[in-house]
Amino acid sequence: MLIDADAMLGRYPRRHVGEGTVAETLDRMDRFGIAEAVVSHTLSWLHDPHTGNLRLLDLVVGEPRLRPCWVLLPDTCGETGSAAAFTAAALEAGVGAVRAYPADHGYDLAGRDAASMLHALAEARLPLLLDAAQVGWPSIEAIARTHPELPVVVGGLGYRVLRQAAGVLARTANVHLGLANLSSHCGLEWLVERYGAHRVVFGTGAPVRDPAESVTRLLWSELDDQSVAAIGAGNLRGLLREEARAA
Repeated sequence: MLIDADAMLGRYPRRHVGEGTVAETLDRMDRFGIAEAVVSHTLSWLHDPHTGNLRLLDLVVGEPRLRPCWVLLPDTCGETGSAAAFTAAALEAGVGAVRAYPADHGYDLAGRDAASMLHALAEARLPLLLDAAQVGWPSIEAIARTHPELPVVVGGLGYRVLRQAAGVLARTANVHLGLANLSSHCGLEWLVERYGAHRVVFGTGAPVRDPAESVTRLLWSELDDQSVAAIGAGNLRGLLREEARAA
């Protein structure tokens, strides 16, 4: 079973990858054998997080295979309310995880402005999803060490990043790596051998990235079936703190 921790609804304006509709997303999931997905919205990333987060909830109503993922901002400007109000609203709405784009949204995720938001997320145990290009590894480590109860999943890794990630994985217990664009040759097998399968989470980066990339990387790997099952779904379920849902 596969559960995608890294997918998105909404149109992506920088190149044509479809319209980003729920129907397209479910069809793509069926094509690649993906049972469920944690989804955010392009509007929350590229325009306005508050508006996009609300739009996302409207789109996933009645879609049990799609779990909403909100985009956060520091609460210094009040755009998404206080940290406590944002987190409470997320939990009430059934949000499974929260995503951050500090480089694109212009703030320091490891700085004082975002501290209250990260503290609230850690208390709620809402996983924090990041793209590696949005925040440096020193900041990732600082966040993880300051908030040890906060699960952090870093996706969009790219090529030749294992040396940068290795020390952070060794010094923290709550940092996990996503499969989207994990491009190092046999990098998945190396990570599992050195740090354990529990530190890796399946994600595709769809629709910006082709899901076939992550699906093939996992299902054609040299890992044993137990590790594949954990990475494919079990680890993310543990982070989301939920029992298996019918696909």
